[in-house]
Amino acid sequence: MKKLMHILFLSCLKATELIEKKIQFKLSFREKLQLNLHKSMCKACRSYEKQNYLIEMGIRKQDTIETGKLDIDLEQFKKTILKEIGKK
Repeated sequence: MKKLMHILFLSCLKATELIEKKIQFKLSFREKLQLNLHKSMCKACRSYEKQNYLIEMGIRKQDTIETGKLDIDLEQFKKTILKEIGKK
């Protein structure tokens, strides 16, 4: 029984490692199962995962802006701004 408990239940430290790993790599079935089971019982790790996701999306968005890979057509955006300025 102890072995089964050790396999299924994670410490918060291991859970946060898997949350970090999940961002960059695909988790194995076992890791997904362990993480989901842990998060179902641990509010702190659920909050950590949400916060970590928001931070990661912010970093990715910042990288996109800095490298100039915006998802908008800049020329069309400039024309729209000039048109709006001309209306006033």
